[in-house]
Amino acid sequence: MSTCIITGAGSGIGKATAISLASKAFFDKYAIIGRSYESVRETISTMRSHIDGENIKFYCLDLANSELIPGIVEQIAIECGDISCLLNIAGYTDPHSLLSTTLESFELTYRVNVYAPFLFMRECTKYMKSTGGKILNVAPTAGMSPRPGWLSYSSSKAAVISMSETLTAELSEYGIYVYCISPGRCATKLRTRLAPDEDPSTIMQPEEVAEVICNLISDKER
Repeated sequence: MSTCIITGAGSGIGKATAISLASKAFFDKYAIIGRSYESVRETISTMRSHIDGENIKFYCLDLANSELIPGIVEQIAIECGDISCLLNIAGYTDPHSLLSTTLESFELTYRVNVYAPFLFMRECTKYMKSTGGKILNVAPTAGMSPRPGWLSYSSSKAAVISMSETLTAELSEYGIYVYCISPGRCATKLRTRLAPDEDPSTIMQPEEVAEVICNLISDKER
């Protein structure tokens, strides 16, 4: 049984991707990670219109509590079977300039944006190394160029891009494909925090990014 783990499915790119994957029946089972069931209720409800609800399992986890991730992945493997795909889509931001950025805010950003994806990748690889699989990280273009006032967020996404590049080579011997996509401006809740005055209708939509992710996750993509 193929299983796909998705973080950040409550809104934006994660939500659009989860619904699109379910509509295409890419996987047998889905493990949806969220801080509360309420945060992903709408996503799961829509997914159930495409696949049997028994094949969608919710796992309650605040990604800031990254030390809990190994136990969650083990639980998913036991309850769902083979882990075939990991989608690290969740993100967090608390944008401030250098002099107003606190250590607490910086650490929280890194726990969600860097430590959590790292631990999910490490733990999922333990199961994927014998079967192969796919890992996809989302790290917007803020991690590729200077973004004054976004220090913690942009640097955390740069770390994700670097990790992805390294693991693309490191995990290839196991038949594990590692991807990182870097969308530009996209109409998500996170983007609203970064650019509150921007008209979301004038920029990229989550469904457009979801289409790219689905193409990469497809069995036909190599």
